[in-house]
Amino acid sequence: MFPVRSTQPDLLTEENEHLERSISNVASAIADPSRVSILCALMDGKAWTATELSTVAGVTPSTASAHLAKLLNSQLITYLSQGRHRYYRLAGTDIAALIETLMGVSMKMKSQHPTTTPITLRKARTCYNHLAGEIAVKIYQSMQKRGWILIEENKLSTFGIDGFKQLGIKLPIKTTKKMVCECLDWSERSMHLSGVAGAELLKIFEQNGWINRIKGYREVSFTSTGKKALKRYFEIDIT
Repeated sequence: MFPVRSTQPDLLTEENEHLERSISNVASAIADPSRVSILCALMDGKAWTATELSTVAGVTPSTASAHLAKLLNSQLITYLSQGRHRYYRLAGTDIAALIETLMGVSMKMKSQHPTTTPITLRKARTCYNHLAGEIAVKIYQSMQKRGWILIEENKLSTFGIDGFKQLGIKLPIKTTKKMVCECLDWSERSMHLSGVAGAELLKIFEQNGWINRIKGYREVSFTSTGKKALKRYFEIDIT
C-alpha cells in the first residue's frame, strides 16, 4: 500500500499565504497619503461624512468615495447610514492602535529631522476613544505610581477602582473588553491608558467640562476646571 500523504503542510502553506495576502491588502489600503489623512481624521473617534473627509484629504468627493471604498473593503473603517448620509468611522480600537503604532514608527524614522507636529497636538489629543499626548502619558504614570494599574491582568487594582469612583466614574462590572490596556503614544514614546478605563476617563473629562474638543481635529485643550482636576487627582500642573 502507498502511504497516505499528510495534507497538514499544505494547509499550513495555504494559511500562511492567506495571511500574507491579508497583510498586503491592509498595507496597500494604508499606502496612500489621502487615505492616511482620512484615517488620521477618524482617530478623533467621531463619525464623519464623505464630504467632510474629502475636505480633510484635499481631494474631490468622487476621489474620496473611491478611497473610502478601499478602506471599507480592507475592514479598516465602517459606516452608519442615517437619512441620505453615510457616517464613517474607524472599525475599532484595534485599528486605532495600529494607526497610532504606525505614527510612532514614522516619528522614529524621522527623529533626526525637526518635528512639524503642532505643540498643542503633542500636548493633548484624542486617540480614538481615549486621551493621548503628553498629559495623557503623565496621567497614566500618576496612576502607576499610585498603584491603580494591574497591567499584567488588564485591570484596575482596588486603589484604582476607588480612584475612578472619586472621579465620578462607575465602571461596568462585566465586560468582554479589556478594562485596562497600554497604548504607545507616538509623540511621547511612552504608554498612555486605553481600554474601557481609558474610554470612561475621556467621557468624564468631557462631561465635567474639563476639556474642550475642537470640531474636526484631534486636539483637545484643558479648561481652568480641568487644570484644577489634573492637579487634584493626579498632581499634574499644566500652564
